Parts: sequence; structure tokens; C-alpha cells
Amino acid sequence: MTYTEWFYQHGDKHKAIMDRLTHLSADEVITYFRFENMVEKEPDFCELYKENKKCHDIPGLNCYLCACPNFRFKEKGYHEREGKTLYSTCSIASKEGGQFISEDAIHQDCTKCLVPHSESYIKNVFDRDWFEMMENVC
Repeated sequence: MTYTEWFYQHGDKHKAIMDRLTHLSADEVITYFRFENMVEKEPDFCELYKENKKCHDIPGLNCYLCACPNFRFKEKGYHEREGKTLYSTCSIASKEGGQFISEDAIHQDCTKCLVPHSESYIKNVFDRDWFEMMENVC
């Protein structure tokens, strides 16, 4: 599966959950998306939930932004750099972010970045429409 395919499938899963939560306030929705609650109530939202495993091993992990609005991706790549294609980057150049470099590709490595998983950040960018928040990603 390509990243773009995953992105749209994931957005559809997010929308299906949000369609069931219309009666909740923004704060209640954000609380609903806490890792522990999602593992219990939405086990198909993330492949890692089946193993009760987090993508980022932090207390208070919130899964509302499982994909970051600061992530940028192009299937065909942005440009070549030293014989490698740059496929993804961070629009805020997060100091916790890095790059994964292979023989022919460069990808953004977000594994150490926690920006989109804190509830304070989510509250600042919150929109009930996940695709609206992610409009600049790909």
C-alpha cells in the first residue's frame, strides 16, 4: 500500500468514528481519541492496537492526529538530492524529527516527534474534519 492509499483509507476510518461522535464536544472527542480508549473501543483504527502497542511510547498518547498535519509527502517525490529522491519532509522542521535515508530515497522520520500527539496541540488545530486538518499533507 502506498502512503497516499493509507492516508485516504485512514481518513475514511477517522470520518466513520467522527460520524458516531457528533453528540460530543471538541474536548470530549479529543478525550475519546486517547490511546487506551481507542484500543478498547476502536480496535480496527490502527494495526498496532491489536498488540496494545503504541507508535510513540509516551504517557498521554492521543491518536486524533494519527498522521501529522505538518508532514508533507509526494508519491513522485519533491526533488533529487545526491542521487536520492526526497519523498517526505516536515513543514515545521521539528527538532525531534529526522530523516530515513536508503539507497535511493529520503523520507521524513517522525518516530521521535511527539508534536501531533499532545492534547494541547490537538486543541489548537482541532477540526472535526480530519481531511481539512490534513489538506496540505499530500
